[in-house]
Amino acid sequence: MNRRSAEASKQKITESARQVFADQGYAQASMRTIAREAGISVGGLYLYFRNKEELYLTLMQEWMDNLNGTTREALRKIDDPRESLRAFITITIDFTRGHREMIILQGRELGFTFGIDLKKQFFRERRQIITGIIRRGIDAGIFRQCDADEAARIIFNVLRGFVISMVIDEEALFSAGGCVDLVLNGLLRRNEG
Repeated sequence: MNRRSAEASKQKITESARQVFADQGYAQASMRTIAREAGISVGGLYLYFRNKEELYLTLMQEWMDNLNGTTREALRKIDDPRESLRAFITITIDFTRGHREMIILQGRELGFTFGIDLKKQFFRERRQIITGIIRRGIDAGIFRQCDADEAARIIFNVLRGFVISMVIDEEALFSAGGCVDLVLNGLLRRNEG
């Protein structure tokens, strides 16, 4: 099997697994069902993934990489820290809403500690992006003087609360615009006098 064919097969498996997990949940999904959905043998599936957990963790990693890549690409085109923060928050909320089935499956069935090492790294990267935006805003005199790391943790946890609310309290969900306005009002430097 050539490399291109192997990558195409792996992509087909992950797409099929995503659908099976969304339709049946993690516990009910089987490697056999995923293989059937992907149009390959069970043995062929095991050539790519040792077990269902590894396959699901691969999906999690793809999701996280996709969100970080989308965020970084958008931020690369924005100079203004206010607009960068607006883009970060909006992308996070919109992306999460667009991948709701993964969030709900993760929270309701697997628990928030499943894949904890992947999540810790992902969370650290997200906070670093926010911290960088805030530091740029402070240095430019746009944001007030504050502890950028602490502000990033607060913003990150507000967004993480949004994600958790998708699982346990949909009435608590808020708009990206409302979140951006509230965060920026706390960070923007005020003219004194």
